[in-house]
Amino acid sequence: MIKSEQKPFEEILDYLEGEDKVFILGCDGCAQASQTGGMPQVMEMKKLLEGAGKKVTGYSVIDFLCQKALVASRLRPLEDKVMKADSLLALTCGIGVQSVAAVVKKPVHPGCNTISLGGSRGEWQGSERCLECGDCLLHYTGGICPLTACSKRLINGPCGGASNGKCEVTPEKPCGWELIYARLKEIGRLDQLKKFIPPKDYNKMRPRPEFLSTSLWALEQRD
Repeated sequence: MIKSEQKPFEEILDYLEGEDKVFILGCDGCAQASQTGGMPQVMEMKKLLEGAGKKVTGYSVIDFLCQKALVASRLRPLEDKVMKADSLLALTCGIGVQSVAAVVKKPVHPGCNTISLGGSRGEWQGSERCLECGDCLLHYTGGICPLTACSKRLINGPCGGASNGKCEVTPEKPCGWELIYARLKEIGRLDQLKKFIPPKDYNKMRPRPEFLSTSLWALEQRD
């Protein structure tokens, strides 16, 4: 299970600045279990956004937002509502946000932060990965995580070592920031590259003390 918590509503509104219409996505998997992205949370977010003057063009809760083929198939009947939106708000973990951004050619904003429980959980069959950093940056990078796509984990642009679109550190790997640039260009958001992202607080990637005494932690630590 991947644990998440909703971002502060003020932060979500900052993401939606200049956008009047939004489509909300929830996840019936880990986000539902975390009570951050199930149907009750999607409906509450709809109410909050409408109260803030936003128009919600539609919403959907999909079994697992981390499965790109499933996301694409479930959104196909809702294409008109999705296309009417300026962007999508995904109440899910970092993998789910990345999966949605990969199949919907619109800006996708993260509505949650993925919380570390220790170990490695942020993996799936696809290429998307999440380091459970506790402060999701996907709004700024077009739904491609700079911490996992970039071998150096750079968050404010590329290094000078890429060659022919390949990473300096891992030559068989595409340069993560070239991928981010291409994605931002595709969705018309190259202006995001002008924004400075403050250094990350890596303490947020440590399991929180309150989790260490829970049954969830104990179960995860069993052999």
